[in-house]
Amino acid sequence: MAGHSKWANIKHRKAAQDAKRGKIFTKLIRELTTAAREGGSDAASNPRLRAAVDKALSNNMTRDTIDRAVKRGAGELDGQQLETVVYEGYGPGGTAVMVECMTDNRNRTVSEVRHAFSKSGGNLGTDGSVAYLFEKKGVISYAEADEETVMEAALEAGADDVVVNDDDSVDVYTQWEEFGSVKDALDASGLEADNAEVTMIPSTKAELDEDTAPKLLRLIDMLEDLDDVQEVYHNGDISDELAEQL
Repeated sequence: MAGHSKWANIKHRKAAQDAKRGKIFTKLIRELTTAAREGGSDAASNPRLRAAVDKALSNNMTRDTIDRAVKRGAGELDGQQLETVVYEGYGPGGTAVMVECMTDNRNRTVSEVRHAFSKSGGNLGTDGSVAYLFEKKGVISYAEADEETVMEAALEAGADDVVVNDDDSVDVYTQWEEFGSVKDALDASGLEADNAEVTMIPSTKAELDEDTAPKLLRLIDMLEDLDDVQEVYHNGDISDELAEQL
């Protein structure tokens, strides 16, 4: 899990660029709407919605925009009906890839996802082909924080683990259902997270070389550029040295 922060940082830089185009807001609104429709509009009793709200706030979405999306999902406003679909596949270098989508047309979505895999030297798999390699977890990240302070507050709040990364950032891991309560406790202790989300953490890593690493990054970019794709998870591992060259 120690490598999560490095990939998260790369992901967040891309997310910042997407935000300028408004693309990430569209994805966040879809997640808020669907989470509210499936589990109700009360974030306190709906872990998926709570995670979506925290992620939206981390990306500087306003409360008004969040509230409108939640009301639409709860049926208080008219809106498009979407369903969540997860596709699994194999990327370059034997990497395991999971693609979380929201769609109103499964045929269109699976066709686009399959095309992205095939163009990047990967292939779409069957349900369950790689899901067993991932675990759903809450991750609360601090770019600059005192390790002991975070450790004490996190363990008291019921977190599963605290990991200090090579860049001195600190990641707190929780059961995804407990994400909201742990985040609240850490906030109450005066710790301000730089990012907080529910994500899929790989149990094993596939080490990539100078040939396969660019191909995986191309696959991730192609998938994330699809309108129906919400999140892309993978177990690719790129060394710091190689990452600097890419």
